[in-house]
Amino acid sequence: MRRRGFLAALGAAFVAGCNKVAESEAGAGMLAAAERWHRGAHRLLTDRKALAPEYPRSEISPFFRGNGSTDPQNGDYQQQAAAGFADWRLEVRGLVDNPLSLSLENIRRLPQRTQVTRHDCVEGWSAIGEWTGPQLSVLLDAAGLREEAKFIVFRCADNLNGSDYYESVDMIDAFHPQTIIAHSLNGEPLPIRNGAPLRMRIERQLGYKHAKYLTAIEAVASLDDIGRGHGGYWEDRGYQWYAGI
Repeated sequence: MRRRGFLAALGAAFVAGCNKVAESEAGAGMLAAAERWHRGAHRLLTDRKALAPEYPRSEISPFFRGNGSTDPQNGDYQQQAAAGFADWRLEVRGLVDNPLSLSLENIRRLPQRTQVTRHDCVEGWSAIGEWTGPQLSVLLDAAGLREEAKFIVFRCADNLNGSDYYESVDMIDAFHPQTIIAHSLNGEPLPIRNGAPLRMRIERQLGYKHAKYLTAIEAVASLDDIGRGHGGYWEDRGYQWYAGI
């Protein structure tokens, strides 16, 4: 516990300083080099296809807090929420042969995976919850990924400071068996604070990779022309793109 607290504090201090460092060309180069080192070191030290720990239901946290956006006010999200997300659609698009547009009912009818895992937030807190939803790989296989697709981008309904939230992963995480599109938390529909009606669970990475309020899944060849080119809303502001744990 002491080690985890120290690492969380160290991560928070790093994040706080990232934006200022990245403002200079030398700083941006340093951050890019550090990111490449972190990703390479993680691949050497761990098997990225290994499963994240799963827990008995008896260890589920009594309250699973929200982080980041907890109640989007932009677009038609409030109207969708008031209607119980009856008209919500999830698109699967980009470099695919068969683009998809799925309702929540479509998603609930797919083969489901339920997993009890720990969410580790870069802010320094953790919680254990039971998540249910189809594996991302099921949707990608149905859509038919093209050979040139290298990354999966998650588009979201929330907008922070005038920028639409997004995240991304490579194909290793996209096809990991614990990467699911969750519609339920602890046996109930996702609360709004936790990303209703759909959110990603990328169980081998820190919490900011688990995109909430999911509207689209997009297969792309490169991340360079999306946002500021770093692969995610927070990554564009100094966080690491690969946040493996």
